[in-house]
Amino acid sequence: MFPELNQRSRDILKLIVEAYVETGEPVGSRLLSRQLGAALSPATIRNAMADMEDSGLLYSPHTSAGRLPTDAGLRLFVDGILEIGNLTEQERENIEAQSAASGRTMPELLEEATMLLSGLSRCAGLVVAPKQETALKHVEFVALGSGQALVVLVAENGMVENRIVDLPLGLPPSSLVKASNFLSAHLVGKTLQEVEDTVRAEMGRQRAELDALTQAVVKAGVAIWSEGRSGDGVLIVRGQSHLLDDVTGIADLERIRALFEALEEKETVLRVIEKTGGAEGVQIFIGAENDLFAQSGCSVIIAPFANRDERIVGAIGVVGPTRMNYGRIIPMVDYTAKIVGGLVG
Repeated sequence: MFPELNQRSRDILKLIVEAYVETGEPVGSRLLSRQLGAALSPATIRNAMADMEDSGLLYSPHTSAGRLPTDAGLRLFVDGILEIGNLTEQERENIEAQSAASGRTMPELLEEATMLLSGLSRCAGLVVAPKQETALKHVEFVALGSGQALVVLVAENGMVENRIVDLPLGLPPSSLVKASNFLSAHLVGKTLQEVEDTVRAEMGRQRAELDALTQAVVKAGVAIWSEGRSGDGVLIVRGQSHLLDDVTGIADLERIRALFEALEEKETVLRVIEKTGGAEGVQIFIGAENDLFAQSGCSVIIAPFANRDERIVGAIGVVGPTRMNYGRIIPMVDYTAKIVGGLVG
């Protein structure tokens, strides 16, 4: 539980956090007194800062220095003091434009959204791609030569998935046409999750109409789509270099190295995503309270996105220093998650 703060202490904490976000430097009582318009004396401010230090909200990095917020102080600020900013019209248009689905695969769409968030926030962007649940509209096999074919899968929401499959030896062009027609006739309006059983059942009933080579092509197409639908989704991380922007010493480098190692572990990030599964809206994990990235001293701002059935199928967000600009980044993550959710079907 956070201690109850009077308005004076809340004003002081707000200024300390804002200065910390801006400079990363400790804030002293004289500077705060000037910012408050001399409404409070430096001595009064020092007393308030000492009380908050005793409560675990502030700390002094060394003797005679000013104060910095602790993770608990940042949490109190984010939960009870922070004023969330609004995205500019240009920022909204950028997010919408770069998240447009037409003609792109789901991984491409999500990679664009992740890179966009990373660029806007100056943090590392991350996303867990959803399992593909969108109903299908069209499927086609296109011969590539050298015993391979491109499988083009078009969803009803405009998403396009391209995969390459190996073809049986001696396959005539007519078999690709038959395979395309067969799949198109039985898959339209169904999700990939519904495809496999349907196709296998239909192939059993129509085995006489499909020659052995055509059957092999159909099976290859279904198998490669199934492999692409991993149970956990796909982790995409972009913009890790932004985390090096404020490194000032060996200790900072070690923390960032620990974070990079954590980001490389897919299971670690998927556990962060699991924490969003039962919650609505943006979730914020600050510093040490985030047991997954605790050693790196970073914060995570992440939001789940849902499909048309309002089932959570993925999450998108950023990882950055605890002194990230929460008021600016939170609405970015929230809006991007809503846009992406509207495209996944």
